[in-house]
Amino acid sequence: MSNTTRRDFMKTGTAATAMSALSYSRVLGANEKVRTAIVGAGDRMMQSLVPAFFAHAGELNFELAAVCDIWKHHRETNSEKLKTNAKWAQKDAALALARNTDELYAMKNIDAVMIATADFQHAYHAVEAVRAGKDVYAEKPFANIMDDANLALKVIGGSKQVFQVGTQRRSTTSYMKAKEYLDSGKFGDIVFADMTWNVNQPGRWRRPRVVPLMKQEDTDWKRFLINRDPKIAFDARKHLEFRLFWPFSSGIPDQWMVHQIDTVHWFTGIAHPRSVVANGGTYLWKDGRTNWDTMTAVFDYHNPKTDKAFQVLYSSRQTNAQGTTNEEGNVKELYMSNHGTINLDNNTVSNDGGLTERHGKAMNMPASALEKFTLSTEGGIVASANTGADPQTSAHMRNWMDCVKSRNQKTNADIHAAYNHSVALCMTIKAIQTGMRVTFDDKKQEVSAG
Repeated sequence: MSNTTRRDFMKTGTAATAMSALSYSRVLGANEKVRTAIVGAGDRMMQSLVPAFFAHAGELNFELAAVCDIWKHHRETNSEKLKTNAKWAQKDAALALARNTDELYAMKNIDAVMIATADFQHAYHAVEAVRAGKDVYAEKPFANIMDDANLALKVIGGSKQVFQVGTQRRSTTSYMKAKEYLDSGKFGDIVFADMTWNVNQPGRWRRPRVVPLMKQEDTDWKRFLINRDPKIAFDARKHLEFRLFWPFSSGIPDQWMVHQIDTVHWFTGIAHPRSVVANGGTYLWKDGRTNWDTMTAVFDYHNPKTDKAFQVLYSSRQTNAQGTTNEEGNVKELYMSNHGTINLDNNTVSNDGGLTERHGKAMNMPASALEKFTLSTEGGIVASANTGADPQTSAHMRNWMDCVKSRNQKTNADIHAAYNHSVALCMTIKAIQTGMRVTFDDKKQEVSAG
């Protein structure tokens, strides 16, 4: 971060802190509306977070009060959609527009924000919002450089604001049941986890119809760059197709890997990998992107309390979707112990791969006694209206909204969950960029290769 940018950021944070007491007292009133703003009115916000928000807004007395986006087209077009969509329209509710977060946080009546900006901006914008006294729902990935992750842990972890990061598996019933089962000890120690996320979608993360609409004079490229290299020239593709280009995203690790690696931390209580190695490249979609279309990474996890360790094999390709069961692609998550396998694709526990009677007897060990059963998928949050919200995001949003009302800071995916997946992400990015084995120093809070 440049000195100028850092001074501006600190100035904004200091000035906005004066509003925090007002914001906090407003939310404390159980009968008062929680006035919520959008930060980043793009596809993820409009197609997922907004429907999830409106699934519960009426019941919990939340109101969408403002739309903040640096691009004029998103700010104006999508705010009109919010006003006219029959599922989302709020009677007698004024919807303010802000060209940037300075304008947004100058508004005195905003209590909470939902952040769905570019991958590299989430932690920065979350810190900015918390310093302004707002409760925050921030999309994943949280941070893909350690400076942002470390600052966010300090600022958000030391605040009274309610924070949730968007790793929604933590609010999904089947995953919660898997966590309960693992905690019971019946499954035994995890010895290996096998994870994939495959698609065959040439247009994934591309915006060919929208990119020509963006003109430099209609956005704020300097604000888009935030604390990245200010010498990077304006590029509409990098602005709108940011997932394809470093330093705005790492692509596969930022978008998909963090969801799955987060469950490892949650299930085991281990904060981050001991080491990471990675390999891959852009093998097919040579469209100017700098982020890989194919990657494989191996994570080594070690629990210092028990001195037990295991590996995670993570692979992802955007060039072939073999095994696909739906339009979103083939996602596999298998957790293995000496007794069997938890398959989070079909939510089953079985003795698949477990110790057989023959091989156990040879070593005077009992064979696997696991019987196949299905983890419950029932009991999740049901939307109170047909808003189009997907169940996982709806449940995760509801958890955040409930915590905002109750002033319970311990959401399902709090700042520590966000920090831990950020560490694993930064380690993976370093492994990709250097081709070396990468480790993390807890005392220095630094990633190193070699």
